[in-house]
Amino acid sequence: MIDFIEICSKCGGQCCKDANPPLSRRRLAILLENGIDIEKIAFEKYMHPKSKEDGFCIFFDNGKCSIHTIKPETCVAGPFTFDLKGDMLEIYLKLEKICPLVAYLKKDKKAYREQFRVAVENIVQLIMDLDERSLREILKIEEPDTVKVAEITLKLKE
Repeated sequence: MIDFIEICSKCGGQCCKDANPPLSRRRLAILLENGIDIEKIAFEKYMHPKSKEDGFCIFFDNGKCSIHTIKPETCVAGPFTFDLKGDMLEIYLKLEKICPLVAYLKKDKKAYREQFRVAVENIVQLIMDLDERSLREILKIEEPDTVKVAEITLKLKE
């Protein structure tokens, strides 16, 4: 199987620009435990890594994610993204024009299934870990240039 990082480097990290991936308290704790400075985190409508002046994530460095092994769940899920309508989790896939990884995943069904599994696992974990206010704010974010690929019924926290 080809290295995703090799494919991802071809687009110049477009998913790392103007993304503001959400951070749950659990993910924030992981980042802090791994030496990430709290000053690199924005506490706005929801927690997320700060952006540099050029719009790229503060952790995007030399064409790569500097926190790859502990990056936010939505970054791990890429190029899959989500919406939540009640207890229905909708999974979307970015279009090929947005993400070069999509073309590869469409050619390699095994890789697609594995990335889909990892994406859903990370997205569900994020949804369960987020506070209600943060989740509401995140769900307001539009995700253009995507196509719905799955609907999954969730048992949400009571």
